[in-house]
Amino acid sequence: MSEVTSQSVEKQSFARYKSNNTIEEGDHVVMYMSRESMSIIRVKDGEYFNCKFGSYKHSDMIGLQFGTKLGSNTGRGFLYLLHPTPELWTLVLPHRTQILYIADISFVMNFLNLKPGMSMIESGTGSGSFSHSIVRTLGPTGHLYSFEYHQERVNAAKKEFEEHGMSDMVTLQCRDVCKDGFDMTNMVDAVFLDLPAPWEAVASAKKAFKQDKIGKICTFSPCIEQISRTVTALNEQGFVEIQMYECLIRFNEIRVIPMWTIEEAMERQRAIEKKRKRALPRVMRDNKGKSAASSEVQDDNNEDEDEDETEDGDENTKSNKSAKIDTSAEDSAVSSAAATPTTTGSDMEEGASIVIPGSSSATTSGSPASTQQRPATAEPRERIEPKNLTVTKLPVEQRGHTSYLLFATLPPSVQLPNLTEKNAAATAAK
Repeated sequence: MSEVTSQSVEKQSFARYKSNNTIEEGDHVVMYMSRESMSIIRVKDGEYFNCKFGSYKHSDMIGLQFGTKLGSNTGRGFLYLLHPTPELWTLVLPHRTQILYIADISFVMNFLNLKPGMSMIESGTGSGSFSHSIVRTLGPTGHLYSFEYHQERVNAAKKEFEEHGMSDMVTLQCRDVCKDGFDMTNMVDAVFLDLPAPWEAVASAKKAFKQDKIGKICTFSPCIEQISRTVTALNEQGFVEIQMYECLIRFNEIRVIPMWTIEEAMERQRAIEKKRKRALPRVMRDNKGKSAASSEVQDDNNEDEDEDETEDGDENTKSNKSAKIDTSAEDSAVSSAAATPTTTGSDMEEGASIVIPGSSSATTSGSPASTQQRPATAEPRERIEPKNLTVTKLPVEQRGHTSYLLFATLPPSVQLPNLTEKNAAATAAK
């Protein structure tokens, strides 16, 4: 008997984590590749999971801990092996109907004041997204009564509840509650209606509430006309504190921007100007070098054209052309030497120098000062670190309307005696 009890405790459930946190054959594993790409598998020895990163053997997952980072056989990527939870199940489940997402689920559960040990009705099981979150919240001693009028969806949801270890906390029925009602009396603490005509089920839901406690009801409707008719039905049945909400998701982009004071901004501008002045001589030298190189290329092209035109000429013409070519080559060399400064050989002895426009004083050719070249030492760059401010920015696109959430409260119909009355009755009995 102890072995059987141990095995039942270690059975995987979406409502709680396994105590040993180890992946075993038959467990469900969420294959997490990114926030936008994940899927769920059931581990079976001999099978594979294929994705854009490569292939993963199920046998390699058995024995690993949930949360393990597993690389593919190709070495091109990896994924995480996550334990399934109601939140992850909402993102990976097979859609049979429109489902509730985490934003609506958390909002509804908070306003219905759900907690462990409570009993609740859910009408409109659908794909079971909300059902998994309810079961985890009510468990292990609470219970969910779920109703769905479509038989195929009932069969699929019942199979999922059994595989996910939740069947003992869920009672699932195929029933059209708008026509036949819930057939329950004084049994639940909260009711959730995701129906085309929720106003038709309000009267039956009132009977299902525990008569000696405060009851909470919520309807999920996409159209405002549905809300209007449901509000009328709630008022007729004696519900109070009727409120409607619309839950929208809005993502904020986090950005860090520098906050400059006036003094810091001025100092930063001065540093930019210094950097620009330091770069000016280098830019001028590069421009002079480019102009000299382009003139040499142009002279070479002229020489090639002259040789092609005089290929069939007489010897005198060839000699004359050769002299011209030699003369142009010498002139090109002279102009290149004048345009491009050199720091070695006879040019240093002759005192060649460069005059930079905008300098305070120009050195003359042949002076001793011009023959000495100063070492190029870069000045330390000034860097100003401003204070950073973290801000949020709304994206251009926003997710639109999903559905309206209507909440109401049912006061207890049976007034129980308070503590003072109980004490007085106990004293009188003695």
